[in-house]
Amino acid sequence: MLKSSLFLILVLTMAILAACSNSDNKDNGTTPSTDGNKGETTTDGEKVSIEFWHAMSGTGQESIDKIVKGFNDSQDKYEVKAEYQGSYEESLTKLRGVGGTKDAPAITQVFEVGTKYMIDSGYIEPMQSFIDKDNYDLSQLEENILNYYKVDGELYSMPFNSSTPVMIYNKDAFKAAGLDPEKAPGTFSEVIAASEKLTNDSMKGFSMLTYGWFFEQLVATQGGLYVNEDNGRSGDATEALFNGPEGLNVFNFLNTMNKAGTFGNFGTNWDDIRSAFATEKVAMYMDSSAGVAAAINNSPFDVGVAYIPYADEVKRNGVVIGGASLWMSKGIAEKEQEAAWEFMKYMTTPEVQAQWHLDTGYFAINPAAYDEENVKEKWAEFPQFKVTVDQLQDTVPGLATQGALISVFPESRQQIVTALEELYQGKDPQEVLDKAAEGTNRAMEIANKTKK
Repeated sequence: MLKSSLFLILVLTMAILAACSNSDNKDNGTTPSTDGNKGETTTDGEKVSIEFWHAMSGTGQESIDKIVKGFNDSQDKYEVKAEYQGSYEESLTKLRGVGGTKDAPAITQVFEVGTKYMIDSGYIEPMQSFIDKDNYDLSQLEENILNYYKVDGELYSMPFNSSTPVMIYNKDAFKAAGLDPEKAPGTFSEVIAASEKLTNDSMKGFSMLTYGWFFEQLVATQGGLYVNEDNGRSGDATEALFNGPEGLNVFNFLNTMNKAGTFGNFGTNWDDIRSAFATEKVAMYMDSSAGVAAAINNSPFDVGVAYIPYADEVKRNGVVIGGASLWMSKGIAEKEQEAAWEFMKYMTTPEVQAQWHLDTGYFAINPAAYDEENVKEKWAEFPQFKVTVDQLQDTVPGLATQGALISVFPESRQQIVTALEELYQGKDPQEVLDKAAEGTNRAMEIANKTKK
C-alpha cells in the first residue's frame, strides 16, 4: 500500500513538472500575450480581439450580430465581440466604472444626449484623429446626421443608429372624416383642425408621447434653441431657452387639443401609444422614424407617414437627429483602436448600412445605401420609408437643427415630462414651462461646477 502511494505521488509530480515545462515552451513564442491590455493579442498571426458594448435588443441586436459576423468573416486581423449591456443608461453607468482605462471596451454605443458628457469625460479618443490620419472621406456620410456629433468642426463619435420623429396617421380614418389621406396636416393649426374632425366616441385626433425628445423637436423645427451658448455648442450652457416663444407655441398647441378633448394622453410608454394607434384609439401620433415599419405591419388599416408639424407663424426648419453613436475608448492599446476604426469604417459601407436600414428602420448614415437594390425594392413596397429620409435631407442646417449639447440632458428631459403631465392636468403652459427651465438651469449649474 505504501509503495503504491509513493508511486502515485511520483507520477503526479512528474506530470506537474511536465505541465510547467510545456507552459514555459508555449509562452516562448507560441502563446498569445496581452501585455496587460484586455482583448489585445500580440503574437504574430493572432487576431486582435476587441469588445463592442451596445444597447440594442430585439431586432437591433440581431442585426448587430449579423454585422459583426460579416466583419469578422471579411478579414483575418481583427475580431469584434458584440456585448449587450442593457439600456443606454445602464451601459453608460458600466462605462463610468472602466472609462479611460485599459479595461474599457474599444467601442461603446452612447445615446445622442450623452454626447456632451462623453466629450467632457476624458474617456474617449475623438474620431477626427482617425479620420485625419486615414484621409477618410466624411462627405460620403449624411451631413444632417454628422452635424449633431460635430463640435467646432470636429467629429467626436461615429453616427450609428440614427432616427428622427415623424407623424404617423390612419389614412382610413382620414377618408371617413372627409380629409385627404394623401395630404397630412402640416402646421399646428391644421393638426388642431384635423383632430376635431377625426375625434369620435372611440378615437382621439392626435397624440404625442409624454417624452422630452418630441418637445425638443417641435421647438427646433421652429428654429428655436433649447439652451444658450449657441445651444451649448460655443460653450457650457447656463440657461434654458426652451420656455421662450417656441416652447410656448408647443405647449399651447397641445393644451388647445387637450382642453377640446381631441388629444389622447397615453402616457410615457412607447408600447402604449403605438398600441393605441394600431387599435384605432388615436388617428395621428408622433413616433420615431425607426417605428414606421412596426406601425405599418401592426395596423389593420392604411398607414401614412408625414413630416412633424410646426407653428403657423414660422418656416419649417426640419428635425434634429436622435438615436446613438459609437465612441472609441481612450487608454486602450493602439492595436485595439486600429481594430475599432476598421470596424467602424466597415459599418459605414453602403451594403452594411442598407441592411441595417432594412433590418431596423434606422437611417443609413451613408446615403449611397438607398441606391442598393434591396432598399429600392423595399421602398417600392413601402413608400412611407422614403418620407422619413426626405424629411431628414430637407432639414435646414443650423444651430437649432444641429441639436443642443448639455451634459444633463436626461435630467432636463424629465423636467419636460413633469411639465407635460402638469399641463394635461390643467396647469398654465407658461408656468409649467418656466418651472422646467428652472430645474434644467439648476442641473446645468451643478454640472458646470463639478466639471473636471
